Amino acid sequence: MATVCSLHVARIRCSGVLSASSEPEGGASRQREIRARGNSSEGFGFYGKRKFRGFRFVSGRGKSVVVAASPPTEDAVVITEPLTKDDLVRYLASGCKPKEKWRIGTEHEKFGFEVETLRPMNYEQIADLLNGLAERFDWDKVMEENYIIGLKQDKQSISLEPGGQFELSGAPLETLHQTCAEVNSHLYQVKAVAEEMGIGFLGIGFQPKWRLSDIPIMPKGRYEIMRNYMPKVGSLGLDMMFRTCTVQVNLDFSSESDMIRKFRAGLALQPIATAIFANSPFIEGKPNGYLSMRSQIWTDTDNNRTGMLPFVFDDSFGFEQYVDYALDVPMYFVYRNKKYVNCSGMSFKDFMQGKLPSLPGVLPTLNDWENHLTTIFPEVRLKRYLEMRGADGGPWRRLCALPAFWVGLLYDEVALQNVLDLTFDWTQEEREMLRKQVPVTGLKTPFRDGTLRHVAEQVLKLAKDGLQRRGYKEVGFLKEVTEIVGTGITPAEKLLELYHGKWGRSVDPVFDELLY
Repeated sequence: MATVCSLHVARIRCSGVLSASSEPEGGASRQREIRARGNSSEGFGFYGKRKFRGFRFVSGRGKSVVVAASPPTEDAVVITEPLTKDDLVRYLASGCKPKEKWRIGTEHEKFGFEVETLRPMNYEQIADLLNGLAERFDWDKVMEENYIIGLKQDKQSISLEPGGQFELSGAPLETLHQTCAEVNSHLYQVKAVAEEMGIGFLGIGFQPKWRLSDIPIMPKGRYEIMRNYMPKVGSLGLDMMFRTCTVQVNLDFSSESDMIRKFRAGLALQPIATAIFANSPFIEGKPNGYLSMRSQIWTDTDNNRTGMLPFVFDDSFGFEQYVDYALDVPMYFVYRNKKYVNCSGMSFKDFMQGKLPSLPGVLPTLNDWENHLTTIFPEVRLKRYLEMRGADGGPWRRLCALPAFWVGLLYDEVALQNVLDLTFDWTQEEREMLRKQVPVTGLKTPFRDGTLRHVAEQVLKLAKDGLQRRGYKEVGFLKEVTEIVGTGITPAEKLLELYHGKWGRSVDPVFDELLY
């Protein structure tokens, strides 16, 4: 279980600490209800009473527990010394793990709707669905005050996005076959309960029919703080919260240098993933002018916490530089005494000195740092693993294809080096151009002497070769991606063709076309 990685910048070592996808079997004893502490859907916690500079990990029950896990627990991280910047760097570095322990964690969101009316599910319907899943399929309930807000079973969790988008955060798995089996099992369970309620689920990147005012609000404290803050820092933040869905994959790294290489490759190629999986061309019943409205929305959500992170390509980049960046990102909240305390716009640096106006004298724990990292939304995000965040939600076949694309590129050394060679001379201006243009023109986006489709063809071959060398017979999961790249026609363009033709300029048929 132990792994050691060198940190060249901070001169510290990480040893025997668990990464995103190596949480041990067992963990906390299961309960019928788990009271939410902090974020209910993100993060993988430390285990047991491990010393971590300045901290003791303890359980009120006197047993080994998962601290700040997914979902978070009531077990405390007790501070014995004030957090330092080195502690925060060390936290990220604790994700290092040897290649044989690398895993694949897939997350996907979907829109629930009433089959008869096509209206979004309200919270009461969602609560009935969650309770039904818990009772029929033995999930543990995650509660915030008296509201059910999610479910947990072993290393999987189900959570609610702000507008009721239903998210599965999958377990860390070894192969793409396991990932696809997990997706299929989840969709089977959800459909078994939802169909009896007259509820369906839609796999698309942006709500195609309903206005922002039609979307229900989930009873989660952190979302209320975000909802009030978003309009102050961008014009599309509420759309991001309430009307978008994504699929993403979380991947491991072995060392700081491995993290850097994967981070750079992931950022450079994220616009290609956005193009291939573009699937959000409608807003309020008509075309919106984009192939990926979801991706476009992130360009005007909150520029303090989004984007292509050009500093990742600097020679000085490493864990410490990402900590510096994260410390400069304004906070949203702190969770204390079973309540979310509004700290929107405040500084984590001030928090480390006990100078938050809303919590004078209070110092942060690693739980606070972990929660803060989940409120940063670049195209690739670093926690104790890397998250590839550029793709629209889609039907189940593409839920398996997205992790296949990135695993083939980033988990094979030859493919990763070829990606870095391919993108080595791409300029910051070119990367930013692709980020802005791809949501509009997809694979037809002009790039250098051709189009982005030509680059995507090269990248797809690298991904296939990488999967082939893994030896798990996983190349078949890229079948649908192969068709998209081969034709240059994105899923969004196919939907637009149906809209202007067979559907008679109505978006209603999309609820059947992309029904899970």
